Amino acid sequence: MREIPELGTEELQRLQEISDLTNDKYKGDPNFMASLARGLEVLQAFKPQYSQMSVSEISQITAIPRAAVRRCLYTLKALGFVHCPDGRHYRLLPRVLTIGHAYLSSSELARAAQNSLDYLSKLLNESCSVATLDGDNILYIARASVKRIMTIDLGRGSRLPAYATSMGLVLLSALDEAQLEDYLSRVAIEPLTEFTVSNADALRAELEQVRRQGYAINDQQLEVGLRSIAVPMHSRRGGVVAAMNVGVNASQIPAAHLRERVLPQLQRTAMELALLL
Repeated sequence: MREIPELGTEELQRLQEISDLTNDKYKGDPNFMASLARGLEVLQAFKPQYSQMSVSEISQITAIPRAAVRRCLYTLKALGFVHCPDGRHYRLLPRVLTIGHAYLSSSELARAAQNSLDYLSKLLNESCSVATLDGDNILYIARASVKRIMTIDLGRGSRLPAYATSMGLVLLSALDEAQLEDYLSRVAIEPLTEFTVSNADALRAELEQVRRQGYAINDQQLEVGLRSIAVPMHSRRGGVVAAMNVGVNASQIPAAHLRERVLPQLQRTAMELALLL
């Protein structure tokens, strides 16, 4: 298991503030189940790089007290969502998939997007994805992969930081001013690569350019060697409901090729899909 890095005082404080904000928002609300909210936070703490964790590690990531994490894990284990083979480290069990499957099987957007991506991926011979904005991250709801160009294996249900992805830039550019300022006040922009946007002002400028041109190109901001282009997906009722992208190997496909050859096909597919939404 990859060792979880020690979080600094500032990061721990930020996580605690998020937890406190949730508690304060629903404090006194008799219909809000804090224990359920904590249980869901514990489930979401598991990531591909942190596939098995101890109580203390989950507590560090979620800012939930160890005693509460232990009770959440006890309940999740009893219900068949996690197990603890060595008596210390917990892992997710396949039953967790039933939670996401209910959405994917019932969502018109997810079903239609997957069919469109399968066609586009074969046409371009490149990996394609559709994602929505989920909190401060993008959430993959459909993906067609033809080649492995990232160190992590992406699929439906994967989450990535919005500020460092082409689909995230498209989705953030569709926020109104108040929503964007709220996002920027919460998110700590981390340098994932040497090309990652460095601060909030730089991100604002990039989002303004995305609004003007109607698409976003992410040039190795998420991972060195990955270049991608994304466009918004609009519903018939108006508004951006998702983003669609094509990812390529940066050493093989220049940005100019994405704009000249890939962008028209991507826009056409997104527009055709929008007619079904």
